[in-house]
Amino acid sequence: MFGFTEIFGHYFFARIFGGKVRVHVGTGNVLMKIGPLRIRKLYFYDGWCEYVTLKEDAKYSKVLVYLGGSLFNLAAILLLNFFVFKGIFEANLFFYQFTYFSFYYVFFSLMPMEQSSGCPSDGLAALNTIKGIQLKSHPAD
Repeated sequence: MFGFTEIFGHYFFARIFGGKVRVHVGTGNVLMKIGPLRIRKLYFYDGWCEYVTLKEDAKYSKVLVYLGGSLFNLAAILLLNFFVFKGIFEANLFFYQFTYFSFYYVFFSLMPMEQSSGCPSDGLAALNTIKGIQLKSHPAD
């Protein structure tokens, strides 16, 4: 699932644990590379954060990298609603839609399933890591 907070959450935890990270926006052939950013042909369709290496290569660090996107989305939902509740932001359609789609990303990202590309969802990748099951495929392959 692609969302700014989702990608940033994965990126944040991968960097915290000393990871070399590539951020992919879209799917298909790579059109442009800017540092660790890869813009792909269908830039609006999908996205993911790929960690190449982690200096702290433990189960918990991998699980946090996989769940980082959902954690950041949940934090963004709670923070935004707190600001609306406190009157710092005025409630409007944009905030409602942001909350709705962020929740949508979290729900489907955490659902342990294999996606149509054959890659695991974040929830399945985290669950497999906890169980000690090696990942079979990666979106960049």
